[in-house]
Amino acid sequence: MLLFRPIKATDLDALLTLLSESGHGLTSLPKDRKILELKIKQSEMSIASAEQREKPAGETFLFVLEDLFTGKLAGISGIISKIGGFEAYYFYRLKKEMVSSELLGVEKEIKTLHMEKVHAGPAEICSLFLSPNFRSAQNGRFLSLSRFLYMAEHPQHFEKNVIAEMRGQVDDKGHSPFWNAVGKKFMDIDFIQADYLTLKSKKFIDELLPKTPILIDLLPEKAQQVIAQVHPNTKPARHILEQEGFKFNGLVGIFEPGPVLETKLNEVRAFQQSRVVTVGKVDDQDMSQDLYIISTSGKKKFRACLGPLKFLDNDFVQITPVVATALKLKEADTLRFVTLKGQSQSSMEI
Repeated sequence: MLLFRPIKATDLDALLTLLSESGHGLTSLPKDRKILELKIKQSEMSIASAEQREKPAGETFLFVLEDLFTGKLAGISGIISKIGGFEAYYFYRLKKEMVSSELLGVEKEIKTLHMEKVHAGPAEICSLFLSPNFRSAQNGRFLSLSRFLYMAEHPQHFEKNVIAEMRGQVDDKGHSPFWNAVGKKFMDIDFIQADYLTLKSKKFIDELLPKTPILIDLLPEKAQQVIAQVHPNTKPARHILEQEGFKFNGLVGIFEPGPVLETKLNEVRAFQQSRVVTVGKVDDQDMSQDLYIISTSGKKKFRACLGPLKFLDNDFVQITPVVATALKLKEADTLRFVTLKGQSQSSMEI
């Protein structure tokens, strides 16, 4: 049984062990004990103060996937309630323009990258990593989508638009062909160092990167090829989000230009179709074989797991003792649920 829950201070050592498997991909969570300790504290504060906030103010939330049988962490994912604020976020906007010459009989598509500086941005889902030992479509989907059940419980704490910056094409040694062709020319540092520095401050981006549009055709071929492309390991995560309603609208990352997917929060399938019902019975008899993402709802501490449901009517469900124990639920408690994959609302009812 895997349990999705907010991270806590005692997870630090287990988190470091988990991240030792992540290579150079999870740049938002470096393998630095002090930085991770600070990020865990920030997440705990965000969770603890949720009820006192009326609107998003840049809070960060981290959630882990815990193997209840071993106590090990199988994965991590995060949310930022609102990016920007005092310190801006930076992206490139990919633009295309057709030009032609009747005299030469030539028509060309000109592609350019334009820097965008975001001060009052959307919410962001981020920091997704699943241990190779637990990788499956089911677990990856569970880890990614459970965040939206938390957001559905606290919609006022998150911006109405949400983005996901996909990991771009950086090799196992941390080399980015785009960074080598663009950023390194102006900063004289390697990609890993630049990405690490953004955790402390992003000011140097504004100070050193050019504000003029970048003509993509003038870049080396390898740098051109990775623009708006995801790392092979990130393709499943992108597929899941696109099935949930996310789309690529032209934004790419500033250092390794992976695509930034966007949508409105209330149009995310897992957010929109999730429902709150009451536990009418705890029993493992005559349960469906279908798995749902099931979470706590109301004032209970947020936890989520995968499990079957039996619909007693439209407002009451039966859950198994295993799910009840994992989520600390009993009869008359409320829970929130959603299907792992999209289906019509009518098929979710009796």
